[in-house]
Amino acid sequence: MFTGIVEELGQVVALEHSAALEARSARLSVRGPVVVEGTRTGDSISVNGCCLTVSELSDGVFVADVMAETLQRTGLGALAPGSRVNLERALRPGDRMGGHIVQGHVDATAEVLDHHRGEHWDLLRIGLPQEIARYVAVKGSVALDGVSLTVVDVVDDAGSEGTGGRVTVSLIPETLRRTTLGLTQVGEAVNLEVDVMAKYAERLLGARTSQEGQQAC
Repeated sequence: MFTGIVEELGQVVALEHSAALEARSARLSVRGPVVVEGTRTGDSISVNGCCLTVSELSDGVFVADVMAETLQRTGLGALAPGSRVNLERALRPGDRMGGHIVQGHVDATAEVLDHHRGEHWDLLRIGLPQEIARYVAVKGSVALDGVSLTVVDVVDDAGSEGTGGRVTVSLIPETLRRTTLGLTQVGEAVNLEVDVMAKYAERLLGARTSQEGQQAC
């Protein structure tokens, strides 16, 4: 589990795709001396919001295997040597919860629709995939490329192409300095994870409604 508070901007050293077509996996090497400090093989590190297990460590670089499901659901497969990535080590008991509960399980990739660069902060507008739009609320939390952000505005606009609306977040100067979000361009895709609490609430309410319906019969 993570909090969405980025510890370090890492740099991709290599992304090696498997030669076997049926495997559809990759090995990702990232330079991140801050997050490597105190890390052991088997530990988890969030890379642009994706929870990955460290398999090798050497001189400030960690290596992680990226499975087919992760390549399909996230933007990790588009990384290249030199790409900057947001890194965060897993939360430890007693750590401060600076952001919100982030699992590192990306729900979908979402397109950047607009990036307004202001004098004091930026506004980022992201398209919401229809299947997860209902989990996003004003003043709620989302994680974009592993960064915990507060939702400024939500526009429900379900379309015929699978879009479920738009969400706007604000990027303060500290976020712009410490993460990759200040570099995002219109048309790029970011990894999106909604607040897991919304999913649990939906699940519990659905079960309760079902039970009440059975009792009524």
